[in-house]
Formats: sequence, structure tokens, C-alpha cells
Amino acid sequence: MKVLLINGSPRKEGNTAMALKEVEKTLQEEGIETINLHIGTQPVRGCIACRKCAEAGRCVFHDDLYESVYHILQEGIDGIVIGSPTYYAGPNGSLCALLDRLFYSAGRLMAFKPAAAVAICRRGGASAVFDRLNKYFTINHMPVVSANYWNSVHGRQPGEAVQDLEGMQTMRTIGRNMAWLLKSIDGKSHPDTEEKIYTSFVR
Repeated sequence: MKVLLINGSPRKEGNTAMALKEVEKTLQEEGIETINLHIGTQPVRGCIACRKCAEAGRCVFHDDLYESVYHILQEGIDGIVIGSPTYYAGPNGSLCALLDRLFYSAGRLMAFKPAAAVAICRRGGASAVFDRLNKYFTINHMPVVSANYWNSVHGRQPGEAVQDLEGMQTMRTIGRNMAWLLKSIDGKSHPDTEEKIYTSFVR
């Protein structure tokens, strides 16, 4: 079994990375393979609602970041953990630009895979980040992995995250709960789905 961890912070070794490493360490202790992907600092193209992905089965833009994640999803994952710092009570904009395109064009590759969101903040706004990231999962048939508290860690300067003992415990709990859920559903088929009904409220 394999879990993809996406570090949505521009800082490769910052507090978001430290929180995700705690999740990763626990997953590995539970026998789960992990893949790390850092979004980096390069500009990320946003979705332009061209809907060409409905024909192509993937986004029409071929930037390196999208290609990297799409390739990993095509090879197959069993779960996903997405972490982000808090910017104005929201996730990193580059991360959201990537996720908008991925979930719209390649949601089928993540459907029914357990998922967890991780939010990092100095003081406040983490619950809004947590909520925004979970919305990607809950529109895509993905079981949300819970913990013993909301999935957040506090820290401003790089390295401060590890001082948040409750936050680090929450990260370990995510790892154990993710592993438990993956093992519980291993080999089982997902529920049947109805054909999607789309409605418009414009009269």
C-alpha cells in the first residue's frame, strides 16, 4: 500500500514538512509505503474552466508539477495526505491552483482513496485551511481520515512545529488511522455510484 504526501508549502523543510514527516514516519512504522512531493516555488497555472480535460482525461496544460502528480496518480496510490501553511485563513494559493486542476481533471484516480488534510499556522486560521482542503476530498468519494483533534500544528519559525506536542500527536494519530483504514478496505470493492445528476438554479 502506498500513500502520497503533498507538501503545499514553498519551504521544503519548514513546519509543514515537519508535520508531514511525523505522519510519514507513523505510516512507515505501520508498513505503508510513502511518496513525498513538494510543490516548490515555481508559478502554478490555475484552472481556466476550458473543460478540455473531459475529452483528454487530463489537464491540457503540461507544467512539470502537474505532470509529476498526475504520473504518480496514474501509477496508483492508496491514500493521500495534503499539507499546507495558513495564508490569510486559507491554503497556499499555488497548492489550491494545483488541486483545482488535479481534482477536476483526474479526480477518478483518487476517488474512494482515504485522504487527510494537514494545516499549519502560527496562531489562527488552521481550521479554515483544514475545511478548504477537506472539500476536495468530500466532493470526490474520498473517506476522510480523522484524528483525535483537528489536523493542525502550530509553529511560525522553521522547526517550531516539533514543539507543538499535541499537534505532533495528532499527526501520528492521522498516520495510524490512515494505516488502519487502508488495511480495513484492502482488496474490497467500493460502493456502486449513480450517474451524476447536474442541476442549475438559473431560471
